[in-house]
Amino acid sequence: MPKGLQDIYMNTETDSSVLNSEARSSWYTDVLIIGSGAAGLRAALAASERADVTLITKTTLKESNTLYAQGGIAVAMNVDDTIDLHVEDTCSAGCGLCDVDAVETMVSEGIPRVTELLDWGANFDWEGALPRFTQEAAHSRRRIVHKGDATGRETTDVLVQRVLSTERIRVLSNAFAIDLLTDAETPQVKDNTTCYGVTAIVEGELRNLYAKSTILATGGLGQLYPCTSNPEVATGDGFAAAWRAGCEMVDMEFVQFHPTTLYLDGAPNFLISEAVRGEGGRLINIRGERFMEKYHEKGELAPRDVVSRAIQNEMYLTGFPCVYLDITHKPANFIQERFPTISDTTKRYGLDINIDLIPVRPGAHFMMGGIRTNIDSETSLKGLYACGEVACTGVHGANRLASNSLLECLVFGVRAGDNAADYASSQTLQTPPNIQIPSNEEMTSELDENSVLAAKDAIRETLWENVGIERDSEGLEQTLYVLEEIGTEIDLCPYSSTSLQTTDVALCETFNMLNVAWIITQAALVRTESRGGHYRADFPEQDDVDWLQRIIMTRDHDPEIVEL
Repeated sequence: MPKGLQDIYMNTETDSSVLNSEARSSWYTDVLIIGSGAAGLRAALAASERADVTLITKTTLKESNTLYAQGGIAVAMNVDDTIDLHVEDTCSAGCGLCDVDAVETMVSEGIPRVTELLDWGANFDWEGALPRFTQEAAHSRRRIVHKGDATGRETTDVLVQRVLSTERIRVLSNAFAIDLLTDAETPQVKDNTTCYGVTAIVEGELRNLYAKSTILATGGLGQLYPCTSNPEVATGDGFAAAWRAGCEMVDMEFVQFHPTTLYLDGAPNFLISEAVRGEGGRLINIRGERFMEKYHEKGELAPRDVVSRAIQNEMYLTGFPCVYLDITHKPANFIQERFPTISDTTKRYGLDINIDLIPVRPGAHFMMGGIRTNIDSETSLKGLYACGEVACTGVHGANRLASNSLLECLVFGVRAGDNAADYASSQTLQTPPNIQIPSNEEMTSELDENSVLAAKDAIRETLWENVGIERDSEGLEQTLYVLEEIGTEIDLCPYSSTSLQTTDVALCETFNMLNVAWIITQAALVRTESRGGHYRADFPEQDDVDWLQRIIMTRDHDPEIVEL
């Protein structure tokens, strides 16, 4: 067998410059994991118990949505809590579209996963013999474990340290995965496509990374919108690669907008955690009026989709570009202890949340849909698994319950890693037939950097305007037209499955954004009702007669509507 990645790397985060010439021609591994958020890291740890693992990440090992997660991890470990209550709250927030079996799996297996994280040294906040549980919107119990408002950073640090100390895991940073390697063009396997790894940009060159099994854990797509809580890496790359390879995509109309991102001149789109409202934060408009109780009986603790639409409506009614979050009635020492990240960040921009109101507005936050998987994290392609935000098991339905995202990553990360390792053990590693090694010659393009950036901005603006918190048929149809116009300008079709032969990461990201924007818009046009994160102004009611169904999108077929 040719020299592979597992023969080259030490168990540290390694820059690809250490690769020798023999390895550059053919790279092999047992389990290949794409993405280094909580899902990818946890999958790597699970798979490494029975297989050699290579984990590649777009930039650095720690950079992911997980790193920026503030609120915490929802887990039914408090003395007055139960698995049944957590399942009930999750399904209620999901507006009737949750897969109950998947939810029960996540909630029940989440307890040992969080316990495991604590055993590995996660320094969460404690109160006596138990973690200090906090309240968040739409939860009936205080069940959120946290580390101040930097739970994602603490979780990342623990998992990264363990990954780097695990001998069978090799990490390749600054490697951009472009497309999945499949045998879909082989006539006899058109209906039984197998994944053999990915094509990636490594050290400025196109390379094939072959694997017995592959796990997509590439995170979210918030950068498709101009206002988002997501970091710059979240451009929907995994969604696009899976769709181009022929994977089934499901629930892609359900984009969650977090109600409270910081709206301050000169400041980044910074998330103001759900936990601020959970700890008593009040939403008020520019007139100084509390408004949430006129929209929902739970007020500030209503589900995220309700709060986001309420804020947007108050902005419209008052003609002001934001509302305010008020936590000033809490003691200053409590605010600093509970929300040190938010407090310190806002102070850098001249805002003292002990005495000042926090200007906020909704921003794109989370994709409830994604690559369709079962509870074992298997996709519709043999040898391909998916976990975390890029995957859709149905645990979130139409609207994710606060702080269930990290729980999902831990639970289904383990399931993906275990099952990918089992599959790999039954496979013989060899160069698969009918797969062409990408040429080192880049596709010719006359686009300059400004043209690519302009295309990204145009995608973001049309989605924010027409495929955001509120949608309607006219705006969705207009968006499909605009996306084709954008594609024409940069010579990329929004529904094309063409593999890009380029080492231009920005161009690849733009193509991915174009693909995913088109999928979201098509799915939103098909669902003629309002439910959870999908609100149609022209169909404002939830329709449980005709729409307790899910929409499956695939590359070569019209959208398919299936029973729950």
